[in-house]
Amino acid sequence: MKTSNTQKFNLGLFVILSTILLIIALYFIGNRQNIFGNTFRISAVFNNANGLQLGNNVRYSGINIGTVKNIIMINDSTICVDMVIENKILQHIKKNAVAAIGSDGLVGSMVINIAPGKDISVPLIPGDTIKSYSKISTTDMLETLNTTNDNAAQLIADFLKITTDIKNGKGTLGMLIRDPELASSLKQTMLNLKTTSFDASITIKEIKEIISAIKYDESVASVLLSDSISANKIKSIISNLDNSSSGIDSVINNLNYVVLNIKNGEGTLNYMVNDTILVKDIDETIKNIKEGSIQLNENLEALKHNFLFRGYFKKIERQKAKDEKKKN
Repeated sequence: MKTSNTQKFNLGLFVILSTILLIIALYFIGNRQNIFGNTFRISAVFNNANGLQLGNNVRYSGINIGTVKNIIMINDSTICVDMVIENKILQHIKKNAVAAIGSDGLVGSMVINIAPGKDISVPLIPGDTIKSYSKISTTDMLETLNTTNDNAAQLIADFLKITTDIKNGKGTLGMLIRDPELASSLKQTMLNLKTTSFDASITIKEIKEIISAIKYDESVASVLLSDSISANKIKSIISNLDNSSSGIDSVINNLNYVVLNIKNGEGTLNYMVNDTILVKDIDETIKNIKEGSIQLNENLEALKHNFLFRGYFKKIERQKAKDEKKKN
């Protein structure tokens, strides 16, 4: 059966339209892959391609500027990726730009994201190799999450064991929770500490009031600490007491000598000595004098050890030592 002119026309029209649609589709695909546009090439080196494929988009600051042209495996840890970039973007990309492989959404294809550098740099030249940054892959993230999950499970198990022991009354915390007597003792202890703290606060307040009530300018402490004239007088009194003590010791020795002579001699004094009543009176007097001398010496010794007069007595002793050295 011969074909009619209408069928021939329809067939020719279909072929022409199909050809036009194919040309338009090829143009858009080529334009998307930067086949027909003015482009230049740059490269970046990565340690892991992370599933990157030929034809994947290249973005600069979030804008599609090109596609992946070639992926070359240089060695076991180095992968070179060639990218085709539009010429109009060349003036915006600097040599310090950094490329990183990322994902186009959660489950999208992989893309290369180029980010501008922070410092000022010269413009990029076609054929340059820019720096790269390898992000953590999904596998590494899953491994890290898996390790974290195992650690969290172990931590929860340990925490569960601790809480179980506490619930069963084991350990100090368990005893505090389960033992009412211990809890009561602890409560009483805290109450005692509170009472003691309150009493201490009252005592400190009273001491502060006493100290505030003392008139420093009119007290003896002011005289001892700040009045040099009174201090010199006290030093003079102490010196006189020391000299008097030495004189009293000498007098007692002389009295002992005289008493012995009277006791062994003759005359009125001997008679007075032999008189038992008189002797007892004299002995009692001498005994009182000796006791007074001992007490005076003890008082002087106590003054020597007093922190107010200790320096003065040490100064006198040093002066005596110097005088003895000069005499020798």
